[in-house]
Amino acid sequence: MKRVYTCFCTDVIHEGHRNIIREAGKYGELTIGVLSDAAMIRFNRFPTISFEERMQLVKDIPEVSNVVVQDDVMYDKVIEELRPDYVIHGDNWQEGALKAIRDNVEGLLKTYGGEIIDVPYTYNEEVKRIDTRIKEKLAMPEYRRKRLRQLIEIRPIVKALEVHSGLTGLIAEKTIVEHDGELDQFDAMWISSLCDSTAKGKPDIELVDMTSRFRTIDDVTEVTTKPIIFDGDTGGLTEHFVYTVRTLEKMGVSAIIIEDKTGLKKNSLFGNDVVQTQDSIENFSAKIAAGKKAQLTDDFMIIARIESLILERGMEDALNRARAFVAAGADGIMIHSRKKSPDEILEFCDKFRAEDSKTPIVVVPSSFNSITENELAAHGVNIVIYANQLTRSAFPAMQQTAEDILRYHRAQEVDSRLMPIKDIITLIDEI
Repeated sequence: MKRVYTCFCTDVIHEGHRNIIREAGKYGELTIGVLSDAAMIRFNRFPTISFEERMQLVKDIPEVSNVVVQDDVMYDKVIEELRPDYVIHGDNWQEGALKAIRDNVEGLLKTYGGEIIDVPYTYNEEVKRIDTRIKEKLAMPEYRRKRLRQLIEIRPIVKALEVHSGLTGLIAEKTIVEHDGELDQFDAMWISSLCDSTAKGKPDIELVDMTSRFRTIDDVTEVTTKPIIFDGDTGGLTEHFVYTVRTLEKMGVSAIIIEDKTGLKKNSLFGNDVVQTQDSIENFSAKIAAGKKAQLTDDFMIIARIESLILERGMEDALNRARAFVAAGADGIMIHSRKKSPDEILEFCDKFRAEDSKTPIVVVPSSFNSITENELAAHGVNIVIYANQLTRSAFPAMQQTAEDILRYHRAQEVDSRLMPIKDIITLIDEI
């Protein structure tokens, strides 16, 4: 009997999957691969049930002869081991980012005469309803909040992109790229104090109050499912910080990052060019401890941002603070630098990892932007935050468009570099 293979990355078996199974039965014996969690989140949404439950879901299908684990988005290993005569899939992989997977399969099958079966993609009211319910479940606070911790365990490095509105949240949520035969997407979102303030036309001095910043979170959570890391600046007074922690936790935010400074906030990249006061180890540790005591779940993370390298206080001061903040209950350490070279960041990571192998390390490579994620991961970094790139790319484009409309007294000259409105609208889901 001919061998047929397909791969499922789903939490629910719906009519589309049943149609694939029916079509496969016309060609031979069906083996289904269940995509691992680590592979699934490279290009798809986060699973809402455990991998073991997803395996059992497929094993319970009567028409399935065999169930295997597929550990990679690409099919190289599974095709080498199974050598199926046919690989069957919905025809939605004929375009977009998924086409890279189809091209991979086609090349592998050609080496021994295997074939692809493209089945018309099923999208009806039942499928739409199921997809909508899964997205709604993923967006619920109790699911979203714990996802950052889960990602740290699964991913070699978690990639977070700055967002400051519902639309930028959708960009972070839906952008998937194929590069060198690999598919990838962002894992999380960073709601930056700088970018949130800038989007509102306000200076980055903690002028925008928390109520306004919480509205930005609401805008983002309404249309996305990915975990959120919140820029909490200094955290404010300890008495206020505990309420911020409780509110963020209820909203489904995964983590807050607070920096060990006091007084009027100034952007770290100014360094010692402006007056910046670093908080004492004792005071900041007490703030962390108070925040941890206030939270109601084990999911929420308080991450301590250390400014010692920014303020040129030295490596030993940074390490001493890291030790103290972890002892006070910090769930992670963010180390920052304004130098173009990543050397001092990597030195800190190496020294910190030599004595602490588990506490997550966060970095924001805005100034030392030549280093790759793989290089950071090799030094023990768990989370990389691209903290302001969407804002910085949008501003010059909008300014140039405004200037050209004034210059030419019409919009024709700018049209070639504008995205059609219909392409923007496709980002926005209709209920």
